[in-house]
Amino acid sequence: MADLLIVDDDVDTADLLSELLHFDGYDTRVANDGSEALSLLDARKPDLVVLDVEMPKVSGPEMAHQMFMRNHGLESVPIILCSGMLDLGVVAASVGTRYYLSKPYALDSLVSLIGRALRERAAPDPPPEKR
Repeated sequence: MADLLIVDDDVDTADLLSELLHFDGYDTRVANDGSEALSLLDARKPDLVVLDVEMPKVSGPEMAHQMFMRNHGLESVPIILCSGMLDLGVVAASVGTRYYLSKPYALDSLVSLIGRALRERAAPDPPPEKR
């Protein structure tokens, strides 16, 4: 069972996502700001992070940057950025993730993206091309 960290400053949204993803078979933990999320990351490395972009204290992009800068193997943890921003793809690329969803999104879209990100993380690197 994959361990997901859900980070969203909207407590109701984070708790609802946690419950729904738990019913889909995931272990979930919730943080309501980037600072709390970084503390949870220190305690246990998740398999994937679902991260709101616009949060107080530590924004989603800043949290992702700090996460990737740590030396705990966190650079291999996929991040799904979620926001209503128009340039979300640009923000995602700037923090080093290719996974993002524009709000509002359908839960099945998030579940599908989580599955894809976890499969891609688990897939072995392809062998180098022969020259």
